[in-house]
Order: sequence, then structure tokens, then C-alpha cells
Amino acid sequence: MERLRIDKWLWAARFYKTRSLASEDIDKGRVHINGVAVKPAREVKVGDTLQLRASAITRTVVVQAISDKRGPAPVAALLFQETAESIASRALAAEQRRLAPEPALSLTQGRPTKRDRRDTEKARNGQVHDWDQRWSASIDT
Repeated sequence: MERLRIDKWLWAARFYKTRSLASEDIDKGRVHINGVAVKPAREVKVGDTLQLRASAITRTVVVQAISDKRGPAPVAALLFQETAESIASRALAAEQRRLAPEPALSLTQGRPTKRDRRDTEKARNGQVHDWDQRWSASIDT
């Protein structure tokens, strides 16, 4: 086998879980062969350079072999070779994500409770609990 549809190859190489997911990303323009945006029916051959964009990360791989069967991950890894620049950029992106985590993840507390919300509203409105005004627990008459 010398050529194969790009969506089927991406599925066999385990870049996507299903062929339909691969086709969707190809249609969205996230996959390029030799720098050109393609359609799912475009054929890929050994030696082609693929650029795959997932979120902010772009992977560049060179096709080493063609297979239309989805096999185990170690076999799928033999179908392509990732470029050194791609590996370096992915490592840099991972390091940046590690050093600058999502701000929302640093919150130690969850949502305020109902009591916290009521206390905040009372403090905002300037209200003071009536039991703070009395000197004893008995009701003044």
C-alpha cells in the first residue's frame, strides 16, 4: 500500500479516536499536508509532512509508513516520526502550562455557603446582628 486517505491514516496512527473526529478536524482546517490545507479524502504517502493543530499546540510529523488498520500504540508509533522542533515546542508549552497554572485552579475554597452569603450581604448593607446589641441572652421587654 503506497497511499491512504488522510482521515484513515490519522485514525490508524492513533491521533484521533474515530475517523469521523479526524474528518471533522480536517474540515476545520486543523490538518495540513506539506503546508496545504486538505480535505479528508486527500491521500497521504510516505515522506509527507503533516501539521496537526490541537488547541494551542501544533505537532509536525513525517509519515514513515502507511497502514489502514488500527493496531496497538507501539505499532502506531512506528507510522510517523515527530520533528525535533515539534517536540521542543510541545515541551516548552507544557513547561509554560506547569509554571503558569490556571488561576481558577489555585482557589482553595469552593463556593460560599448560604451563611457566608448572608453575612456578606449584612456587612454590605451595614446591618448588625441584633444579639450583638444586647448584653444578655434574655429578651428585653
